[in-house]
Amino acid sequence: STTITTTFGWSSLDCVDVISQPVARTAADAPAACKNRRRVVEESMRLRIAKAVFTSAGCRRTQRGARRPHIARGGSSLAGVNDDLLNARQVAPSVLASDFARVGAQVEEVMAAGARVIHIDVMDGAFVPALSMGPQMVSALDEQVHGAGGWLDVHLMIERPERHVEAFAAAGADSISVHVEATPHVHFALKAVREADCKAGLALNPGTTATAIDSLIGAFDLLLCMTVNPGWGGQPYIAGSEARIEDLRRRIGPDVPLEVDGGIDVSTAGPAAEAGATLFVAGSSIYGAPDAAAAYREIAAAAGA
Repeated sequence: STTITTTFGWSSLDCVDVISQPVARTAADAPAACKNRRRVVEESMRLRIAKAVFTSAGCRRTQRGARRPHIARGGSSLAGVNDDLLNARQVAPSVLASDFARVGAQVEEVMAAGARVIHIDVMDGAFVPALSMGPQMVSALDEQVHGAGGWLDVHLMIERPERHVEAFAAAGADSISVHVEATPHVHFALKAVREADCKAGLALNPGTTATAIDSLIGAFDLLLCMTVNPGWGGQPYIAGSEARIEDLRRRIGPDVPLEVDGGIDVSTAGPAAEAGATLFVAGSSIYGAPDAAAAYREIAAAAGA
């Protein structure tokens, strides 16, 4: 095989996507297969070179800055976005349950009612059965949410989330949560989120033992406890989740935001709050109600937000 090396020191063998391309099964297939592999190598090399040039010029993340010049990021803090939002109890409406044909209007409705954290559930059809949305949704809500002093909370229910962190950060995410079950490189994934100037969230499925977070404490800025099995909206809250929330709260201490996601409504927000939750993701219970703004206020009151 031939190895191509660029002036940036990358080899064609670094283009790991090539190995997933189909190989020739017959002699007749060989030219097409070779052409396809060459195209993948060339495209991957082009993207790597562009990223290196972009970074070496000191332009990292300027796509975001160009769209939102009122926000200048330094370290892991955001000037113009209130970091304290996650330090107080908040109800975060999930746009997964909204009407995508009028998502902007529905986000405006709940923000007018007091919501400041907007939750975006990203599903890949692999880590979870369903497909949902990608960075385009974050980008579409970027100006609207941040212009109102809000926060975009992105929950990646996808395999190998570290590969997609930069795209969501560039689109406007303020916090990005990755699942401990979704990658063998969870430390690297959390580090990638922080290096992208976002708050790093660690998400835990109901079937994963709470001890899974112990070696990661200090590597994340918020903890997301699933109170349903991920993959679908509108599921009922798993009974007895309060004991798990209490256990997680003991492990992370009093200062780390503890987010709960799944089945949160007027009846479950209060018990979850008493157990130690501080951030409450609510989708169907808000956007499935006749009056989303009123539903938001009722859940916020139940949670003490």
